[in-house]
Amino acid sequence: MDNIVIRSGDSGDVDTLLGFFDEAVEWLVARGSSKQWGTEPWSRIPKRVERVKGMAADPGLRIAMVDGEPAGALIVSEEHDPHVPAVDERELYVRLLITSRRFAGRRVGGRLVEYALDEARRRGIDLVRVDCWAGGDGDLQRYYESQGFKPTVQFHVEEWVGQVLEQRVG
Repeated sequence: MDNIVIRSGDSGDVDTLLGFFDEAVEWLVARGSSKQWGTEPWSRIPKRVERVKGMAADPGLRIAMVDGEPAGALIVSEEHDPHVPAVDERELYVRLLITSRRFAGRRVGGRLVEYALDEARRRGIDLVRVDCWAGGDGDLQRYYESQGFKPTVQFHVEEWVGQVLEQRVG
């Protein structure tokens, strides 16, 4: 297994994040899953570039590195996204988990999930939640389930259907 190092992210990671999103869109389109994020690379959509700039400035951003190369990104927060139903307990929310397609199969995503679970424990938080696209063939939801998450509620943002999943770490 590769030696995966996780470092703090910063505003200089905008191009890295955009690269991850562009790779993901290309891969999703090739799989016939364009309904998740569309067909246009994020780097060509000004609204999404601005969104990624916000992600790069997020204090919860972490970048997974494999042999000195950025391989994935994670953002965790004690605030859930606004489109997700609230819970009445403290939580750590995975706001972003994305990996470079160049490192597929090398457990980058799994290592980032482990980091999020460890971070929750460090903060004394028992609940970790994440949401994902609930469409397509269900592979994304099954991935999170393989990482120990259990599905809870679905939600809609216009035509986009999402699934919230949770994992207890206490």
